[in-house]
Amino acid sequence: MNPITRHRSGFGYFFYGLQLAVTPGIRQFVILPLLANVLLVGGALFYLFSHLDTWIEHFIGQLPSFLSWLTYILWPLLVLTILATFSYFFSTLANFVAAPFNGLLAEKVEEHLTGKKVNDDNMLAVLKDTPRVLAREWRKLIYVLPKAIGLFILLLIPGLGQTIGPIVWFAFSAWMLAIQYCDYPFDNHKIGFNDMRNDLKQKQAKAYSFGGLVSIFTTIPILNLIVMPVAVCGATAIWVSEFKR
Repeated sequence: MNPITRHRSGFGYFFYGLQLAVTPGIRQFVILPLLANVLLVGGALFYLFSHLDTWIEHFIGQLPSFLSWLTYILWPLLVLTILATFSYFFSTLANFVAAPFNGLLAEKVEEHLTGKKVNDDNMLAVLKDTPRVLAREWRKLIYVLPKAIGLFILLLIPGLGQTIGPIVWFAFSAWMLAIQYCDYPFDNHKIGFNDMRNDLKQKQAKAYSFGGLVSIFTTIPILNLIVMPVAVCGATAIWVSEFKR
């Protein structure tokens, strides 16, 4: 099978996205999404790491005394949850700011993979399409926000929030990030948001594994600064191999 369009695991698509992001002809379209991610996510995580210990100590302090033995198990789970929450929130903000350029990057990756032109790619066309692209980002935010609020409330419930909350939040983040990044190539072909979600549900294992790996990388300092363009490239490879036909 052609290595460009062959089927991969969700993890495989992410690492293929890394390979695509440094490919000549693609690299110049990575710069603007990368810059948005460095400024927003980098600044947020600098603030986070200066307060992380205090927040976790307070959170664990809410545990009933008979569950105090869970402290050593919960520390890594809570660190991952808080990092994923912060990273997801500020990654969403960075994606909102960089959405038109992420869409352009997805176009260029698809053209590289298929050899066929997707849309009119001049900068004026990108700017004209910005209101529609931002409206699509709002659509994603409306889909995510009620679920995120519900899970945040779960995290506040003593005992329950500190035990199953981090696991549920991680699964939620994986699905949301798969939707966030796979939506760019779908949107380039004017495929509706609900249709895109239904398509991803047909490949849930790949969507969750891809989004889960993106979520993990967003919690790793330095690497989280480059995850946005890599995820866009990987998600576009998913579109080409799994859904375009």
